[in-house]
Formats: sequence, C-alpha cells, structure tokens
Amino acid sequence: MLPWSSPLAGRFEELVVDSTALRGNPLGDPHERPLLVYLPPGYDEDEAKRYPAVYVAQGYTGHIGMWWNRVPFRTPYPELADAMFARGEAPPAIVVYFDAWTSLGGSQFLDSPGTGKYHTYLCDEVVPFVDGRFRTLPRREHRAITGKSSGGYGAMVTAMLRPDVFGALATHAGDALFDVCHRADFPRRARQLRDQFGGSYDTFFAEFRKRAIPKDGDIELLEMYAYAAAYSAEPDGTVLMPFDANGAVIPDVWQRWLDRDPVVMAGQEQYAEALRSMRGIWIDAGRRDEYFLDLGASAFLDKVLAAGVQQQQVYFELFDAGHGGIEYRYPLALAWLCERLTD
Repeated sequence: MLPWSSPLAGRFEELVVDSTALRGNPLGDPHERPLLVYLPPGYDEDEAKRYPAVYVAQGYTGHIGMWWNRVPFRTPYPELADAMFARGEAPPAIVVYFDAWTSLGGSQFLDSPGTGKYHTYLCDEVVPFVDGRFRTLPRREHRAITGKSSGGYGAMVTAMLRPDVFGALATHAGDALFDVCHRADFPRRARQLRDQFGGSYDTFFAEFRKRAIPKDGDIELLEMYAYAAAYSAEPDGTVLMPFDANGAVIPDVWQRWLDRDPVVMAGQEQYAEALRSMRGIWIDAGRRDEYFLDLGASAFLDKVLAAGVQQQQVYFELFDAGHGGIEYRYPLALAWLCERLTD
C-alpha cells in the first residue's frame, strides 16, 4: 500500500459548477463549487458507450479536497473505487464527487433558509451539468446517490424527495432515528453553552471565529447548530434550536427535525412510494457506532420493508466497526449499486 498517490486505471476531470441556486446564500458561501467526475477504464476508447452514474455525498465537515487525504495504511476512496473497476468487480460507471460544504460544516443536502438551496443545487444543477458533459445514461433508473454519516443521510432523504432524479441509494451509518442519535446530545450542548459561552450561540461564534484552530468541544457545538440551520431555520434565516437553556426539547422545533428524520419520512406514504421505486437500497453501519447510527440503520430498514420494498431490493449489514475508518465499505456498496443500475 503506497503512502502516496497510486496510478489510476480511469481518470478524473476537475470542473466548477456555477450555481444559480447557491447565489446569495444566507451564509455567504461560494456559489461556484468544485466537482470531481471519475470516468472509468475504457471511457475514452468507445465514444458511443454510455454509463450509469453514482453521486457521492460527504459527511459533516466534508469538502471535496478531503477525498485525497491519505492516512497511513489506508487507501482513499477514489483509489479504492478505481481499483475495483480496474479489477472488473463491477460494471463500469461514472462516479461524481460533488461539494455541498458550508461555513457551518455542512448543509445536510437540503434546501433551507438557514444555509441555502443545496438540495436544488444537487438535483437541478449538478445532475444536469454532468449529464450534459459526459456520456451518462441520463435517467433515474441509471442514477444513484451514496454517502456516509451526514452523506448517508443525504442519500436517504434525496432519494425519497426526488425519486424522479435518483433510482437507487446507499447509506453508510447515515443520520437516522433522531430521537436516539441526536436528542441525547441536547443537555450536553446546553451545559456546554451555559458553562463556556453564557448560554449564547452568538458568544460562541464570536469566539470561534477568532481561533486559529477549533478547541475541544467547538465542533460538537457547531455541528448541532449546523443541523438546526438545515432542519429548523425560519424563513428569514433565523436558526431555532430544538432545546432550551436546560437541554429540554422544544416540541414544535423538534417536530421540524423529526419531519426530516429518514425513519419518520419512510413511514409516510409519499416517501414509501419513492422507496418502492428504488432499484436498490443499501444500508449498513458499524455495530459499535459512537452515535448509535447502527440503531438508526436498523430502524430505517424496518421502515423500508414496512413500506413494501421487496427484500431482494435491499442489502443490509451491521459489521464490526465504529463510526470512523469505514471507507473500505464504500466500494462494496458502489459495486452493488452499479449492478442494479446497469441494464
């Protein structure tokens, strides 16, 4: 395993999407976004051949440059995926690494007055951009979305919200079952705000933006705020937290979070119909996931099957791992999706 970049059998094209949807977003984040498009081995040899496409969503704090981060004795996902295609272990596909980062660390791939129109950006701008420049099979039956953690959340909700765009999904330890994976953190964050920042997110941000690097606990506070910005922002962009100064749930705000919980969504007929239309649904997580997203995965599976999705359309596995260091799972799901997206 090389400590530096490995030679690729396919190739990448680096592009920029000039997004109308993200212009003037409330955080002032860039509307021009980088895009990495992987073209599989053989793409340049047969100019008539078209390919399915798989879109890859990143977890919280993820941005597109991080795909090439190298950790000792671990291979970055783009190289793992390329090696898989080179070995012929899956039908060839175009793999699209898109960017939905925000200055809060993430967008949850939703349209929100607190962050911007990241759902519209993906579905109505990035997908047509790719279809217009590369030889995709430009139909939902040949298009999937996959991701881990918040990216897995994005895969679940995007496929349910826009089954006209995506016809399959894979979620690795995706955010789900909010009552388990999020609610227990409310008193922790309330105490942290009280003891360190006088109970004020404004004070937190004033101090956070002065730091050269985040201090312990900063990211946890920022993450909670980023979720609220995605799930419970007012039309004017005001971000409402789902808990009070004592960490107790504020019911009407919390309900807005639950309305975007994949487990809750999957129990509603409009989204159940979308799930039934999927050509494949991959769900996995580590049994020791620190955020209890293995329980979220099991709960989502239960709702998927209760919605009437046939067992043969679903792959489910709990494996021996925590939340991090599971990129070796991504090519497994990618290969499984490619089989289902290929005629």
